[in-house]
Amino acid sequence: QVHLVESGGGLLQAGGSLRLSCAASGRALGSYNMGWFRQAPGKEREFVAGIQWIDGSTVYADSVKGRFTVSRDNAKNTMYLQMNGLKPEDTAVYYCAAAPPGGTLDTRPRFYDYWGQGTQVTVSS
Repeated sequence: QVHLVESGGGLLQAGGSLRLSCAASGRALGSYNMGWFRQAPGKEREFVAGIQWIDGSTVYADSVKGRFTVSRDNAKNTMYLQMNGLKPEDTAVYYCAAAPPGGTLDTRPRFYDYWGQGTQVTVSS
């Protein structure tokens, strides 16, 4: 069992930066494929970024490439999402999620077993 808690969301103007954190308890994050997802009102939950357990390789949605950076600190059992150059269309609830290791990082939500409660990010124009 993995318990995930996100933090770091907030309200800011376009062009600003935020760093989200995802703190885990129960199991070591280093043995899980991890992902960040977001969901805006009236839209489906979408993949934002992920990090693979076996080698730390990362995957990004095209909409955030070059602006967002996902990382993890195994010693702190925490994953991060550094978000720069934020745009109004980045406004959403951001969730972190953990999927069991053993394969290629998947971008589909149904492959993730554990989810945090979400943190709101609101970007004004």
